[in-house]
Amino acid sequence: MFDIGGIELMVIAVVALLVIGPERLPEALRTLGLWFGRLRRTVTNLTSEIEKEIGMDDVRRQLHNEAVMEEMKRIEDEVKAANQSIMNSAPSNTDMVSEPTAARSPQLAEIQAEVEKTPGAALSDDAASAAEAANATLASSGDQHDTPNDAPNEPIVRPTTDAELEAANQKRQ
Repeated sequence: MFDIGGIELMVIAVVALLVIGPERLPEALRTLGLWFGRLRRTVTNLTSEIEKEIGMDDVRRQLHNEAVMEEMKRIEDEVKAANQSIMNSAPSNTDMVSEPTAARSPQLAEIQAEVEKTPGAALSDDAASAAEAANATLASSGDQHDTPNDAPNEPIVRPTTDAELEAANQKRQ
């Protein structure tokens, strides 16, 4: 603001010492300091009153809220774009028909062949026990159907909400 260097301050101090004298110089400096303090407080009070009158606190708060809202909108758009790219890269539910159970287990293929040979007839005890053994083998090996309800030819249903995900997890257990 004022471009006063060290040399200028020394000249002012020497002139003040010569004009005021050494006896009254401390008192004059004290008075000058009090006046500068009062001037600074007056300017600060005036500035705060003007800010209150025009509502600067509200304006600052509103600008901050707008900045926060813009940041939230940007993050939301990024999340939506990432979600959309994930959904586009994943195959659709109609493309994800699980393969038949017979293709997964040779034992089940044999049982299905026997059933197809004798339509309408009940399974023999050997075939029924073989079917149970094959199902137990599938269950114990972890090679279960992809669908939550273990239906072999139904499309995979992906849970979209937290409640659906929790229900699917409980069905698996």
